[in-house]
Amino acid sequence: MNDSDTKQLLQNTRTIAVVGMSDKPHRASHHVAAYMKAQGYRIIPVNPTLTSVLGERCYPTLRDIPEPVDMVDVFRKSDAVPSIVDDAIAIGAKSVWMQEGVIHQDAADQASDAGLLVVMDRCILKEHERLM
Repeated sequence: MNDSDTKQLLQNTRTIAVVGMSDKPHRASHHVAAYMKAQGYRIIPVNPTLTSVLGERCYPTLRDIPEPVDMVDVFRKSDAVPSIVDDAIAIGAKSVWMQEGVIHQDAADQASDAGLLVVMDRCILKEHERLM
């Protein structure tokens, strides 16, 4: 995605499910989600070991979220991405954002083929600061 497409994605996104969300403030997933929440996005933490983060109810999996999700933001190792993409497609997410260091081309192709917008190996916080 070029800068214009990325900016449009950020402008059109309202609800972000953060897969691999941590409750530890020093972890990237926590810091990035807190930033995005402060920017007005609805954050839905996804982590099977937590009940809430940043004052938001935490869900064990994407499929457990009872409301529509615009974007799935992935803070998991690359080998976990295919099943996350399967879930993102199943819940009707509009996009998948794989954070820096998270790369899985086959899963990205699968998401794209299913009509989802895909960003891979980029930090949503850095891109938001740069483009917005």
